[in-house]
This record gives sequence, C-alpha cells and structure tokens, in this order.
Amino acid sequence: MEVAYVCEWEKRPKSNHCPSTPLVCAWSCRNLVAFTTDLKNEEDEKEVSHMVHIIDTEHPWDVYSINSGHAEVISCLEWDQSGSRLLSADGDGQIKCWAMADHLVNSWETSLGSAVDGDPIVALSWLHNGVKLALHVEMSGSTNFGEKFSRVKFSPSLTLFGGKPMEGWLAVTVSGLVMVSLLKPNGQLLTASESLCRLRGRVALADIAFTGGGNIVVAATDGSSSSPVQFYKVCVSVVNEKCRIDTELLPSLFMRCTTDPVRRDKYPAVTHLKFLTRENSEQVLLCASSQTGSIVECWSLRKEGLPVNNIFQHRSPVVGEKQPMILKWRILSATNDLDRVSAVALPKLPISISNPDLKVASDTKFFPGLGLALAFHDGSIQILHRLSLHTMGVFYGSSLGSSLRPGDETAIKRQRAGGHTVHFKALQLSWTSLALAGVDNHGKLHMIRVSPSMGQMLDMNTLLRHLLFLLEYCMVTGYDWWDVLLHVQPGMVHNLVEKLHEEYMRQNQALQQVLSTRIVAVKASLCKLSAATAARACDFHAKLLLIAISATLKSLLRPHVLNTPDKSPGDRLAEICAKNTDTDIDKVMINLKTEEFVLDGPPLQSLQQLIQWVGDFVLYLMANLPNQGSIVRPGFGFLRDGSSLGMLREMMVMIRIWGLLKPGCLPIYTATSDNQDSMSLLFRLLTKLWLCCKDGANMCS
Repeated sequence: MEVAYVCEWEKRPKSNHCPSTPLVCAWSCRNLVAFTTDLKNEEDEKEVSHMVHIIDTEHPWDVYSINSGHAEVISCLEWDQSGSRLLSADGDGQIKCWAMADHLVNSWETSLGSAVDGDPIVALSWLHNGVKLALHVEMSGSTNFGEKFSRVKFSPSLTLFGGKPMEGWLAVTVSGLVMVSLLKPNGQLLTASESLCRLRGRVALADIAFTGGGNIVVAATDGSSSSPVQFYKVCVSVVNEKCRIDTELLPSLFMRCTTDPVRRDKYPAVTHLKFLTRENSEQVLLCASSQTGSIVECWSLRKEGLPVNNIFQHRSPVVGEKQPMILKWRILSATNDLDRVSAVALPKLPISISNPDLKVASDTKFFPGLGLALAFHDGSIQILHRLSLHTMGVFYGSSLGSSLRPGDETAIKRQRAGGHTVHFKALQLSWTSLALAGVDNHGKLHMIRVSPSMGQMLDMNTLLRHLLFLLEYCMVTGYDWWDVLLHVQPGMVHNLVEKLHEEYMRQNQALQQVLSTRIVAVKASLCKLSAATAARACDFHAKLLLIAISATLKSLLRPHVLNTPDKSPGDRLAEICAKNTDTDIDKVMINLKTEEFVLDGPPLQSLQQLIQWVGDFVLYLMANLPNQGSIVRPGFGFLRDGSSLGMLREMMVMIRIWGLLKPGCLPIYTATSDNQDSMSLLFRLLTKLWLCCKDGANMCS
C-alpha cells in the first residue's frame, strides 16, 4: 500500500492536553474533519475545556476551535448526510447539534440539543433520509451515469406527510436506553426514550445501522467477549404528536474466539463493534483485545433452513409447503493474533460487498472501498480486506516521529517523557477511501494518503480510469473530491479534464444542466495541480463567477403580468439573444419587453459592482484577442467558449436596459473621446467573436 504523510496539526494552547482521555473523529462528505481534545487550565487543573476542532482538509492550516460547553468528555461526533451539521455527545448524556452560521465553515453555533442526564452516550447517529446510491464498478466503462451510479430503493427512518423524511437523531446510552430526537418542521424538538429490552443492562459499546424498510438496528455489548453481542430492531413513529419507540430483540452472537479453547481467555474485552456499513445491518465487525493483542472477526446474518426433528422426516410433504427458515449469525472471516488495536476505520464508498460484486471489483482492479483500516498501539496502520480480512497494505507509522518540525524538541521530549508510543486513538476514512484522518494520543491530527492501487501494480490507463470514475461519483453525489486530487499527478491533469468533459457531454440535457457548475468546479481544481494548466484553472474559476452573476441578475427579472407563458424573462432573454445575431445592442434590446426589466432604484444601484465586473471582464477578453499567438493567459479559454460569450451578451443587454433606468449603475470606462459609446462598441466586438465560435466553429482571424 502506498501511503504518504500529508499534513499534521497540533493544538498548542497555554494549557496542557490530557492524553489519557478518549478522542473521537468524524469526516463529512464535504471533507470537513471534526475531532476533539480536552484541555486543562494551567491555573486550575480541575477545570477542563472539552474542545471540538473543525478543519477543511483543503486548508488544514485553518482550524476552527469551538469550546463545546460539554461538562464531560465528548464520546461521539456525527456529521449529517449533507455535511453541514454536527452532533456531539458526552459522558453525561448531553447531545448538542452544531450548525454553520450564515453558511460559513469558520462559524458554528448550537441551538438544539437533547439529554439523558447522567447517562453517558455510547452510540449516536442521524436518522436516515432514505437517500442511498449504489456504485457499480462493473459498469465503470459505461457512458451513462445512471448505469454507473443508481438510486437504491431505501425508506427513511421516519417520514412526514407526502413521504418527506423527518430529520432527527438516535442515541444509545450506557444503561441500555435508546433516545430519539425528532426535528419538527416548526423547529421544535420532539424527544422520547425507551429501553432496548425489558431487562436493561450495561452497554459498553454499540453501533447503529438502518434497513431498507425504514427500521433501525442497534448492536450492543457489555464489553466482555464472553457475553453475547445483542441486536435490537428499533421502530420510530409519531402518534398524536408524540414520539413512539418500539424495540424488538433480534438474533445474537458469541464471538468465535470465546469458543476456541486456545483463545477462550486470551481476549477478555470487546473493544470495537461496528456495522460494515450504515445501510447494511447484516454484517458486523468485532474486535476483542487484551493488554497485549487483539483479534478481529467479521460476521454475517443469513437465512438458514430450520432442521426438522426425525419424527417428521417421513411425513408426506404438503403441496406448496416451504421449509421453515431462521436468521442466524455466521462468521465470515477472522484474523490471526494481532497487536493491540487502538482504532478502526470503515470505508464509506457504497460498493456492494456480495461475492459476485467483489469478484468484479477484483477483476477490474478497483480497490478503493474494499479495505478497512486498523490502527495499532505501536503506531502502525493496516488496511484489511473488508470481508476476508486479508492484509492489503501496511503503514508502519515511521512518519509519525519524522513528521516533527525541525527544532521541535519540546514535542520529542514530551513523547519520551510520557513513555507511551505515539498511536492513533481515532481513525476515519474519507468518502472515497483514498485518505485517512487520525488523531493520536497527544491530540495531534494526521492526514495520510492511501493509494487507490492498494499496493498492486496498475498501469497508467487503469489508474486514470479509476480516478475518473471516482471524480464522476463525487460530481454526481455532490461530495467533495479533495481526497481524489491527492493522487493526480501533473501529467494526468490534461487527460482527466478531457475525458471528464467527454463523459459529461454524453449525458442527457437535463443531467448536464444539473451538473453544469459541478464539472466546472472539478476542472478548476484539477487544472490547479499543474503549472501547464494554471491559466485554464483561472478561466474555470472565472466561469463559475460568471454563472453565479448571471443567475443572480436573471433572478431579479419578473414578468410584467401574471398570466405569462411558462418561460421566465431570463429564458426569453436567452432565447432572443441566441436568435438575434445583430451587432447593434440597441436593435437587440428592441425585441425585448423592457417592462420586465424594471427594478427599483436602490436594488439596481447595489448591483453596480457586479455590473462593473462584467464590463471589465468583456473589456479584458477583447484586449486579449490580438495576443492569440502568445503564451496561454487567463481568459484564453473564453475566446472559444460560445456559451460563455452568449451569457456575456445577455448580461450586457440587461445592463443596457438598466442603464436607461438608472445611469449610475452602468460600468465606468475611460473612453478615447467624449461621444464614444463604449458599451455599444464592446457589444459589437463581443457579438462578432461569439459568431465566430458559435456552434463549435473555428476562431476567425
């Protein structure tokens, strides 16, 4: 496995970090990483601040630290499906919901929360919203995004009127209590709690998964490997404006290591319990440990025929009678004796893990999403196959020590003085499984790059195809693609941009419209990786701004009368400008209903800065025309982009009309003569350029 040290961050306040406290980490689909540290006050060591730190992986040097206000150690962190809200729970049963203030990643506030006073939270999850996407590796060569990434029928945990999913969260406490908090449309919080079973017992570890039918499955253990791992079905409903929770006991299991005479007492404690995926409650990963070692087991829930007593074996079967079936847990695989496991990270890529699908993934050599990560107390990390648990790669952790900055003697002394090896206490895989985030026992965050080849030899074309496949997946889902960019070399950029554009152009018009801004953003981030395409990156960023300004200006247009056709004023403007090839801006303006462009004075004047940017941008493009033979400069790509030039023509027509209503909003130019109409001249030149490259025609001289 090719792994590389990406970055590190260490909180260095005046107070000291408490390395003995548990740390948690969570990675959102927007590539925001949240993790916790506990800080002691120098003056009063009894006073501890429980901090939540949030970083954007693309800018890891900017850390947004929040004093959570939790009275006890934070035990759980959970991002919602959109990656914009964060749940934090502590050892006192307090749960807080954090949200971005004004959509700013460096500003977080909490206004909602629930609590089970004095009952520590051991598992936490948002309710499922019913959105599940399947990634089909075997269709990676298809030209249709709908065949590569399909929507799976999956019911939300709870629905409102009309089938809309209801938002909320679910928590499991150490005393065996399950608590549900529902966010009502009016902003109020509806909370209820119920015991997992009639005989409540201690729950040391728990995890939460969801079924396609809308039910919730909770796995729980008291922490002893000799005790059964219990599974419960939880159904949530709203009856008479009150939340109702129904629980049902499901088949349980005993770990294999407890039935092995050699290992019966070797691993007394269950230290990790996780479902392989949140949308699959039929496969679970268990880790039992001692002070010196661990063992990991993977289990699967299967339907099996119920054996019939010999008395009934010779009975004549009834027509249509089926053999009775029973659900039973069966072990899929287990590791040999391992070093002591300190953290586990599971992949989030929605690859089907049935045996036929795994064979297809192996044949196509597509390895992302097939491996889970185990961190050990010696500082190393192993990537294991998620079902067979065979080792796919090893990271020995040597970079944990070598990553210290030159002259950072205090960190080295602190590490030696503590007497403990630096190891990861919390670990998370990115949403494409190409990066790892880990928090070590000194509160330092590490980012590690994980190769998509997982140590296998891949030719360049195969690697490009896999990276392109993951970029398309991020583009369709709206997830951030930062972790994919970690593996793009400068020489790959041109091919990836061209192939991504080819695949995009093969989609239907409706999907192209949905993905129009996302593909521009992906291209911009790709082109920044190479010096040869840096100018194109500027063009793509400018195009994103151009699209945003165009959408903003068109959104201000209103039809003059209510009984208008289906087309909006913005659509009619685009249609007329596309058909009218006249170079005179006033003649184009005559064909429009100018009453639809009437705006009040103050809003119109507030748009002057955006209008000035449009005017300056058109002037810059026209000034670049004589320099076509020189080196590629920013703006060069627009000279051959008919759609963007058409967008600029539309905005200039709008600006011309608004200038008649309020001349103060017009862009300001320095003209060579007093009687020169700068806007009319620019529109004429812009129209001639647009006509040259319209419909893919070549540039005129």
